[in-house]
Amino acid sequence: MGIPSHLFCLLRNLYKDQVAIVRTDHGTTDWFKIGKGVRQGRILSPYLFNLYAEHVMRRVGLHDSKAGVKISGRNINNLRYADDTTLMAESEEELRSLITKVKEESAKAGLQLNIKKTKIMATRPIDNRQIEGENVEAVTDFIFLGAKITADADCSQEIRRRLLLGRRAMANLERILKSRDITLATKVRIVKAMALPIVTYGCESWTIRKAERRKTDAFELWCWRKILRVPWTTRRSNQSILQEIMPDCSLEGRILETKMKYFDHIMRRQERLEKIMMLGEMEGKRKRGQPRVRWMDGILEVTGSTLKELRVATADREFWRGLVHEVTKSRKRLNE
Repeated sequence: MGIPSHLFCLLRNLYKDQVAIVRTDHGTTDWFKIGKGVRQGRILSPYLFNLYAEHVMRRVGLHDSKAGVKISGRNINNLRYADDTTLMAESEEELRSLITKVKEESAKAGLQLNIKKTKIMATRPIDNRQIEGENVEAVTDFIFLGAKITADADCSQEIRRRLLLGRRAMANLERILKSRDITLATKVRIVKAMALPIVTYGCESWTIRKAERRKTDAFELWCWRKILRVPWTTRRSNQSILQEIMPDCSLEGRILETKMKYFDHIMRRQERLEKIMMLGEMEGKRKRGQPRVRWMDGILEVTGSTLKELRVATADREFWRGLVHEVTKSRKRLNE
């Protein structure tokens, strides 16, 4: 793996013949030996686990395996973050083979793959869901890194879920928002710092349609009306609410700003995984019917430029910052 031998020797000496003692209210216990493992809170813990996982994946041979999903000619069969590992394949046989290899090599390294916690998500029904005689749960969606991933790759469920989490955050702030000892400006800043970020978590990967835009607008106006203690039965226009709150940018503008900053980030990188997955094309033919809205379509729509022109625009940082500011401030759907 390219790690010098003296580092292995250093790590071995750090964790060889470990002993520990427990301090309680009644004193301390006797010293006892620690069989294996890294002490909790050690800064080396995540790095050592990543090295361990990389060692296992190299033994499996995922880098050279032909199984996986091909995007722009690159074969992608695994995504890893900490101890969460996602395996991808185009057929049931390939996926079953990958899981079996990972389980066998993990066992050789002293790690155990828990089949009961393993889930399978497919775009079409699965006939056989058994791995080495054990049933694997098949799901249509799951939570990964705090975001909901669905089998149809639709962002509407995740956006709806984020809006519900935002309403829950507003409910937790109810005592603060009803307090008459806190100024309106402070309440607005609290909502922007503690409620809106919950809604916009992971929004840089969203594909937003008109229906989702209306929902985000309705949520933002609901927040401002809740701050002003204006019930929905009061005949008061949205324009008057916004004039009193004076938000510097709408929620849709914040989402759009985050997406454009992320687009600038991946465009500046070399041919990395994020860039390939966002801008690449998958092999094969798409289904019949009207094509779905793509993530890139939203960037092209708001900028009014082609992908070739945007590649040139992202090369100039100052120009791109100005473009992001101009596009973000122009999203005044709430004011119309």
